[in-house]
Amino acid sequence: MSLPEIQDTLLDAWDFQGRPAIRSKTGGWASAAMILCIEAVERLTTLGIGVNLVTYLKGTMHLGNATSANTVTNFIGTSFMLCLLGGFVADTFLGRYMTIAIFATIQATGVTILTLSTIIPGLRPPKCDPTSSNSCVQASGMQLLVLYIALYLTALGTGGVKASVSGFGSDQFDETDPKERSQMTYFFNRFFFFINVGSLGAVTVLVYIQDDVGRKWGYGVCAFAIVFALLVFLSGTKRYRFKKLIGSPLTQIAAVFIAAWQKRRLELPADPSLFFDLDDIVTSEVSKKMKQRLPHTEQFRSLDKAAIKEQQDTIGPNLYNKWTLSTLTDVEEVKQIVRMLPIWATCILFWTVHAQLTTLSVAQSETMDRRVGSFQIPPASMAVFYVGGLLLTTAVYDRFVIPFTKKFLKKPNGLTPLQRIGIGLLFASFAMAVAALVEIKRLRTAHSHSPTDKTLPLGFYLLIPQYLIVGIGEALIYTGQLDFFLRECPKGMKTMSTGLLLSTLALGFFLSSVLVAIVHKVTGTAHAWIANDLNKGRLYNFYWLVAVLCALNFAVFLVFAKWYVYKDKRLAEVGIELDDEPEIPTCHA
Repeated sequence: MSLPEIQDTLLDAWDFQGRPAIRSKTGGWASAAMILCIEAVERLTTLGIGVNLVTYLKGTMHLGNATSANTVTNFIGTSFMLCLLGGFVADTFLGRYMTIAIFATIQATGVTILTLSTIIPGLRPPKCDPTSSNSCVQASGMQLLVLYIALYLTALGTGGVKASVSGFGSDQFDETDPKERSQMTYFFNRFFFFINVGSLGAVTVLVYIQDDVGRKWGYGVCAFAIVFALLVFLSGTKRYRFKKLIGSPLTQIAAVFIAAWQKRRLELPADPSLFFDLDDIVTSEVSKKMKQRLPHTEQFRSLDKAAIKEQQDTIGPNLYNKWTLSTLTDVEEVKQIVRMLPIWATCILFWTVHAQLTTLSVAQSETMDRRVGSFQIPPASMAVFYVGGLLLTTAVYDRFVIPFTKKFLKKPNGLTPLQRIGIGLLFASFAMAVAALVEIKRLRTAHSHSPTDKTLPLGFYLLIPQYLIVGIGEALIYTGQLDFFLRECPKGMKTMSTGLLLSTLALGFFLSSVLVAIVHKVTGTAHAWIANDLNKGRLYNFYWLVAVLCALNFAVFLVFAKWYVYKDKRLAEVGIELDDEPEIPTCHA
């Protein structure tokens, strides 16, 4: 290796052959662009299947509204929840590159099976119009089994890809180099742009192909796109930078709780300096880039027992059993995660509201007049107004709100993360109240017309406000959550921030399934709120219920937001400044 190459060598990154990476030959935008390709396709596929799945389950598989809605929310919720598994596998065993390659292959397999299920006649029930016949045959157990295998293989692949793409993309830039650090911020902005591009393609072009050309073509396009993106991703192998496995933050959290439980009967020392900490470990074993020593705090003192050192904790020179002994810094990092949990929990219900856009709101739009001239908007394409609200809000926030707060309120970063989250939660309650009012009007129109009318003389535009309001709310709460988790997560647990964000999405969709199941069971069939025929149900009552729950959730959030103290302020009080950290990206459209 020549002297210029040695000077151009990165100390914390390797090439595909395991040699120290050379800056000029690896990483940068050439590598990041190939990674962005697979993220755009992942978003296109997952949303393209999920947003229009309810119409397939009802129209082709002949399932009821409640069952269809829960199938969709369980599929999307599982996709997000499996991101935790994907992140754990990537950080602990496979690394991000191998995780993306393997899980993208799994995703392609799932979508291929889904495509075949729409082609092979024996994998779906006989054709029948459920709106005009009461004798439609529901999908058999075997047909549903094949469908669920396809969906959950797709969800598994999505979880692994989504958990690793952003992290592997950021690995292609060196944070210590000012130029590459600036490029990394731009990468994150383009990352969100590609997510939005994939979303728009899913709710417009892909939904149109599924409804007007055929499901087999729509799902076939997804399968082809994944394989193509995977080939593009693999073609960049020689240019990628690879980082050392650092282990999952979930392991650290589990280790602290297990060690604290094993030592629960021990007495806490009066002097915090007696706790085991980073100074007790050989410096070479501690990455200063990954850890920042934290001061002892009095909250959750039972966890401090994990840092009490006993003779049996030592297993060799400078080695200790992490399952019986943790550093005080590790304990304080886990405490910080525990402090964030109330804010994390109050974000879940917003995504329950979001789930209604891909399920019940789509079912509503099926009964309404969606014509624009000679063109009829597919029911699932109503989501374009939600995406539009998200993009418009992001643009307005970046170009007007941040400059305004910077100039007049002396806040250079705009609203605080908790303020954005709070406003987003308020919009969620407002959106469900609007949805309930729209459903009341829709039902009155349905009751004044013949039950045989498939399309009511009611314009689709009445549904636009609820989509727009949720889109506006999501633009605020998503960026607020991302900002909050990135800033507040301990430096040694930064990968935890994405997991916390995605887990709120997953749990929000699962909560939607639980609410729908409970309401469907309690209200029965005679007075069902969510009937198979929406014109015979009381969907507005379900929307009112979710609106009230969101209002109560907002009140709880205000209590926890007032209680919470930001990390930088808490550390400043004891004279510690935060190390320089990457700029928090925004969602530029």
